[in-house]
Amino acid sequence: MSQPNLAAQQSCTLPPPNELILKWAEEKPNEVYLKQIINRQFVEFTFAEVADKALRLASALQNLGAKPGDRIALISKNCAEWFICDLAMSLGDFVSVPIFPTAAADTIEYCITHSESKILLAGKLDDPAETQEVIDANPDVVSIALPYDTAPKCQHLFSTLIEQNEPTASRPEHYDDKVMSLVYTSGTSGLPKGAMLTYGAFSWSVEQLKSLIGIQDGDRLFSYLPLAHITERVYIFGSSIAGGVCTAFPESLDTFIEDVKMHRPTLFISVPRLWTLFQQRIQDKLPQKKLNILLKIPFINSLIKKKLADGLGLDQARVLGCGSAPVSPALLDWYHSVGLNITEAWGMTESFAYSTLNYPFRADKIGSVGKAGPGIEMKIAEDEEILVRGKGLFSGYYKNDIATQESFNNDGWLHTGDIGSIDSEGYLTIQGRKKDTFKTAKGKFVAPVPIEKKLFEYSRVEMMCLIGSGLPSPVLLVVPHDFPNFDKARYERTTHKVVAKMNAQLESHEQIKGVLMIDDPWSIENGILTPTLKIKRHVLEKKYHDIGQNWPKGTLVQWEENL
Repeated sequence: MSQPNLAAQQSCTLPPPNELILKWAEEKPNEVYLKQIINRQFVEFTFAEVADKALRLASALQNLGAKPGDRIALISKNCAEWFICDLAMSLGDFVSVPIFPTAAADTIEYCITHSESKILLAGKLDDPAETQEVIDANPDVVSIALPYDTAPKCQHLFSTLIEQNEPTASRPEHYDDKVMSLVYTSGTSGLPKGAMLTYGAFSWSVEQLKSLIGIQDGDRLFSYLPLAHITERVYIFGSSIAGGVCTAFPESLDTFIEDVKMHRPTLFISVPRLWTLFQQRIQDKLPQKKLNILLKIPFINSLIKKKLADGLGLDQARVLGCGSAPVSPALLDWYHSVGLNITEAWGMTESFAYSTLNYPFRADKIGSVGKAGPGIEMKIAEDEEILVRGKGLFSGYYKNDIATQESFNNDGWLHTGDIGSIDSEGYLTIQGRKKDTFKTAKGKFVAPVPIEKKLFEYSRVEMMCLIGSGLPSPVLLVVPHDFPNFDKARYERTTHKVVAKMNAQLESHEQIKGVLMIDDPWSIENGILTPTLKIKRHVLEKKYHDIGQNWPKGTLVQWEENL
């Protein structure tokens, strides 16, 4: 991997993760850093224990033949060992290559092959079969299994390597322009690209966040969104190591809410899909009409808000976050009405997920993604594309100079691919992706995201996606909410009302002419969602193009199960 010239190789401006873990291990060795829930109990790791394990793993990797600058892949759900492995790579002078734990075999194979990873660390997985397939097909890649029953069969065991190796005595010196990690974008369109993330940009982004949010002693983080994604890596791993604050990991998705309750995080981030599921869980138990009445009673109002926060384990959270995909303003308004203020943030892998935040929270700015964070410059190009500039930008795509050159203009502004507008106070509103805007068969352009956001406000659905590239008119794909005693006829009547209300606000070429009720919910497993739960619009465009092309005149709603 190419590195900048020697003249640029000065020590990091800010302490990198490898220096921070050694600092905390010295300053507060016996304080608990990581808490892993196993069999409904916390297994705790102090700062000293984490540093010791990371140093031993760095030795093990060296003894297994890894040289400075070698890429080492890591595939696992979030767990204490994930942090330990990441720190070990920094301590051993290796480049980490995190891979989503839900990735299919071909994606895992691509990331390992493209990055030329010498070693693969594999851990806590829902289904190890895909990873096992890649391990078996690549015997030259050294494989190490983390200590979980769901880890694939590997050549070495993490626990054994920790026991057999002494802590490394080497202390590599990193510099700002040195590559720390290759993070492969989740690929909503085509093959993932390996974004080269440097020590300097990572530490700068984390420091800006830490200062803005005010990470403090006693804060508690909860790590469950994929660590292979930049948001979790910067906002949770980064904040935890920069602030030296305790971080817990869930046992499983089935116990998720109970796991959050066990830890009571003070900072908690999620994605729109999960915030929606939490809302629906509450509304199923407490219908909106009843909730509205209770919230109007002064004494009951505060009790209800406390009970709802308690029920989610978020009663002690002082910062709640949402990002990684478009979110309906109506959803954030709803949470605000029940006393949970969610800060929407916006960024991308290439900007270390740090560009704008609605923080400190302002309810009147719901619908925007906030304003530029400290140190971030932002402007709107002539074609309405959002451009950002700052010290926290990636250094390019690995082995892809053309894509790297296309990402920046001559003045160092990053092309984000999103289109939007900035108000008089500097708050950014995003209209969607440039590439999501589609042209119908009539030659008219439609931006789907603003329409979808409005529809989420008017209706209760699990997920939706407006398609229309090359179609006579836009067609709305809907995954209906799983109501108890689901009444299809009633749902259709509601759909007619919602679409009529929406169409009244749209230009004729934007109006929805058909709604297809999807039979099989979208998921990572069936290839419709990315690992961060974004919808792969291009996949749905292709899958349902023929149905949209041949939509029967005079019919608004069709059910996929009847086709």
